[in-house]
Amino acid sequence: AGPDARILPIWRGKPLLGGERDRALVFLTAGHKVLNAARNGPVFLGLEGGLAYFAQDISTWQAPELDKARLGAFIDDSEQHHPDLPHGQSFAELRRNMARLSARDAELAAMAVGVFAWHRNHRFCARCGRPSEVVLGCWQRVCPACKAPHFPRTDPVVIMLITRGNKLLIGRSPGWPEGMYSLLAGFMEPGETIEAAVRREVAEETGIRVGPVGYLASQPWPFPSSLMIGCWGEAQSDDIAIDEHEIEDAIWVSREEIHAAWASKTPTLVAARKGAIAHFLIKNWLSDTLG
Repeated sequence: AGPDARILPIWRGKPLLGGERDRALVFLTAGHKVLNAARNGPVFLGLEGGLAYFAQDISTWQAPELDKARLGAFIDDSEQHHPDLPHGQSFAELRRNMARLSARDAELAAMAVGVFAWHRNHRFCARCGRPSEVVLGCWQRVCPACKAPHFPRTDPVVIMLITRGNKLLIGRSPGWPEGMYSLLAGFMEPGETIEAAVRREVAEETGIRVGPVGYLASQPWPFPSSLMIGCWGEAQSDDIAIDEHEIEDAIWVSREEIHAAWASKTPTLVAARKGAIAHFLIKNWLSDTLG
């Protein structure tokens, strides 16, 4: 990165953010003291306004008074402040802040977090097992032994808005916060179409048969490397028979029940977090503004 480059620090998967209600990525200039903790070369994010933008992993920095329990929690609300940065700038969990970022910042943050996660998890050659090397602005790894190239992976996941009349099918996984439900979702399998994946996942998890299926929207979800493919599907049956190896529970809910839960200050039904495609799809289904 040249002296005019703008660099986004990432600490343990958390981008540096500024602001309170509306948040924004904080880019530092090359040579900033915070970047001394960088472990690898910067990831090239792109060009804008004649400037080159990068991201840098500074996970070797030891944050003071670190609460490891909160850091690894399902909902990590902790933020870490670096002593060489001004007040109001901190490293924060991307999932909690996705909806508070601009579309441009959310895309850049997802790109940076996803690429660094790939490097952490794929340090060795998948062909021969030897350590691989980073090349091409951190967008490729090459094995020096067998010369095999490796590229950042993306795992396609279908997430389904399954309805039957005025009812929506939602489920929850073990370990989720009490009362939290979301849309059903699952990884696609080799050789499978999107439509087939939707029908298979719903049938496996709940026993519900699905007829017509259509595409609605997508969202990159770099935790660590998913592409969420949002679909709608029309259920052909009502009786739920969950597979306890797949999910903990599944229920049918009406529009009125979701409206009531979202309006309550102490809801017994907790919806998917804002910023996630599940929340977007449910919100638009409630208001009849889907596609």
